[in-house]
Amino acid sequence: MINITAEIKKLSEPSYQQFNQKLIPNVAKDQILGVRLPKLRQLAKKLTRQDPMAVEKFLDKLPHFYLEENLLHAFLIEQISDFATTLTLTKKFLPFINNWAVCDSFSPKIFRKYPDKIYQEIVRWLKSDQPYIARYGIGLLLSNYLDERFNPAMLDLVIAVHLDDYYVQMMQAWYLATALAKQPEATLPLIARQTLPHFIQNKTIQKAIESRRIDPATKLKLRQFKVAK
Repeated sequence: MINITAEIKKLSEPSYQQFNQKLIPNVAKDQILGVRLPKLRQLAKKLTRQDPMAVEKFLDKLPHFYLEENLLHAFLIEQISDFATTLTLTKKFLPFINNWAVCDSFSPKIFRKYPDKIYQEIVRWLKSDQPYIARYGIGLLLSNYLDERFNPAMLDLVIAVHLDDYYVQMMQAWYLATALAKQPEATLPLIARQTLPHFIQNKTIQKAIESRRIDPATKLKLRQFKVAK
């Protein structure tokens, strides 16, 4: 049986380790090996193909120690083609996510085939008091529900998340800025009301102004909606 942690360690790069340690400050330095995401995704495919028993054992072992073990865990779940199994393993894994890198890298493609069922889960995840579960739910709304599946009620769900956490509020701002680009008619009035917490309001506007997908006229309007602390 393949020793999965040993396989991860073989892929580590000291220079990339130092880079990630600065990028993900809320993870202890000794828990970051420095493995690039494409290599971890390749390893996930290889392990799924070559040693399913080792994969099953690894997925059953939580919590992990290394950041890259958690990233690989996410990518191994993404390899599963059965929806029910994927959802079960996702629910089991989410409480152990403790940083933005794992949270934002994890998005099983099969979830797109069952949008109504996953939406029900997202509604529950957004009510969680665990920051990265809430952030994960917002992230899925951003990636999977801002086009043909969009409903204005989703905006209300996102702004109803009241967690005093930097990484949650950054995701809220990212979501709203993307919504301004993709669903401006529904989103702009929300920003114009200036009722959001000042950090989310101003960060949303900042991200939208930096976006190439939003026209200059809209950016000019947005500048008027910044709020003082």
